[in-house]
Amino acid sequence: MNFAGFLSQSIEVVIAILLAPLLTGWVNQWRAWLQNRSAPALWQPYRVLHKLFNKESVVADHASRLFRTAPYVMFGCMVLACAITPTLSVDLPLAPAADAIALVGLFALARVFISLAAMDIGVGFGSMGARREMLVGFLAEPALLMVLFSAALISKSTSLTTIVQTLTHRELAIYPSLAFAGVAFTMVSLAENARVPIDNPATHLELTMIHEALILEYSGRHLALLEWAASLKLFAYSCIGLALFFPWGVAEVQAPAAMLPALAVLVFKLAIGGFLLALLETLSAKMRIFRVPEFLGTAFLLAVIGMLVQLLLSH
Repeated sequence: MNFAGFLSQSIEVVIAILLAPLLTGWVNQWRAWLQNRSAPALWQPYRVLHKLFNKESVVADHASRLFRTAPYVMFGCMVLACAITPTLSVDLPLAPAADAIALVGLFALARVFISLAAMDIGVGFGSMGARREMLVGFLAEPALLMVLFSAALISKSTSLTTIVQTLTHRELAIYPSLAFAGVAFTMVSLAENARVPIDNPATHLELTMIHEALILEYSGRHLALLEWAASLKLFAYSCIGLALFFPWGVAEVQAPAAMLPALAVLVFKLAIGGFLLALLETLSAKMRIFRVPEFLGTAFLLAVIGMLVQLLLSH
């Protein structure tokens, strides 16, 4: 690994870590405006993280080492997911690791750790949230894989960097398979990031909460890492969606100077995506937890249809 590659990779990771809370603040701000409420400051997620890092972490006496380790594992998995996703450049040292299956595996690893940690204390809400989280993951991960495979059929590779390069250099065209995959990916992203209509990150309703039930027993720096990891997960899914469906503007060299225009394009695309996410949440109603399998089953079917359409068109 040369110095330019190391520096470029480090810049991409640092930008992801710094921009992730800003994206969350942007979505929360637009969501409040669209609902005719007083909006929180754009920097509110940073203030929350600062407050939590300065608080003491209270841990139950019978909590195991898994409970203390899970926030660090989840944060590390989300950082690595952002690092291997081609957000600013496709020619980075970790680009060979940007495989679709490896990316889904990172999300699965983080889910397993946080679910086990939620059940570790033995509190009812944690166990309930863990069961719901594993249900969502069991249904969402196959749908996400089918979405990634639909794009992989176009580029003949499961590497995200290859997919971005292939779609960028091809003539602008409408792919019916990507249209189906785009709808499926949006549905999976809402479920995986605990957004409306699957979950509501702004409430603590006992009968409906999923993500909040998992982190209910955490405090201090542990809770800060989990909240930061949630923002990074939203950032990673947003960047995956941009890489699959709007790949233009990503640099193709390791030079940090070439990444500056790519950063401006990324911020512009994330700003539009954040607004659309807030609009979609505002127009949607929270569904019952029993309807979630139907919702994610529909996403899986749409993704499979997209993959079959691409197979038919390629022959």
